[in-house]
Amino acid sequence: MLNKAFVRVTQRRSRLRLCDFYMQKITALLHTQNDGLRLGRCLEALYPCDEVLIIDHGSNDGTLQVAREYGARVVSAESGAAPGSYMRLANARWILCLESCESLTESLAASLYEWKSEEVRAGASRVRAFSMFVREETASGWVDNPAAQTRLVPSEWDRWQGRLPVNDPNAVSLEGEILRFVLP
Repeated sequence: MLNKAFVRVTQRRSRLRLCDFYMQKITALLHTQNDGLRLGRCLEALYPCDEVLIIDHGSNDGTLQVAREYGARVVSAESGAAPGSYMRLANARWILCLESCESLTESLAASLYEWKSEEVRAGASRVRAFSMFVREETASGWVDNPAAQTRLVPSEWDRWQGRLPVNDPNAVSLEGEILRFVLP
């Protein structure tokens, strides 16, 4: 029996892919380790992405099951591998890098769709990377981080800070936010 969440996301992606031929492709790239309780919220919001690639670092909870229910491709992390080494596994030219505790707002999802369709009409982009603002959940409410973070990068990106791209001061900010949740 198919999971209802998987069916819903798959149906949404099917409806929205009618114009894929004319759009840039995006692969969402996430690193996970025992994130089964929070991963579904993240994956549910990734409908602007054409592919979801999860690099798992030895999860022993329900992470892998949740990832597969949402149609994500799961790859086991290689010991000592550099974060950028997984970019070669993506099928898209652009990579959206997220943490498993994060989710896209509807506004950011809409911005990604708009960018994907405009990018092709405009021809090859001179923009090297795109950034997004992050709102973080705290015990006292939501906090806006004042600086946008570079998260949408071309597949040949080679500058990393941990598992996320190094911030590029020339990155263009997209409208909408990434929500970072503290609690599952």
